[in-house]
Amino acid sequence: MITSSQRAQLKSLAHSLDPVVMVGKNGITENVVQEADNSLRAHELIKGKVLETALMSSKETLAALAEATGAEPVQAIGNKFVLYRENPDIPLEKRIRLIKK
Repeated sequence: MITSSQRAQLKSLAHSLDPVVMVGKNGITENVVQEADNSLRAHELIKGKVLETALMSSKETLAALAEATGAEPVQAIGNKFVLYRENPDIPLEKRIRLIKK
């Protein structure tokens, strides 16, 4: 579980990211979950976008993807959302260092 100050840090880091996961009219499919999982494994912090054709809100999508991937929900605002999952296999210099709790 991340703290509110860590969440603020992650929001700041995510601001400049481009969305890598797109959720459309088919909702959260197995492919969407797999793409999110792969992206989290590679980058720890990802941004996604819920397309206008989707039947889910960004908050619903964030909650469902966080549960499906074991990630921490960071933020859902407008049609975008941010997920974080620590990956100890990433080299130290590329790993996100969260501020202390």
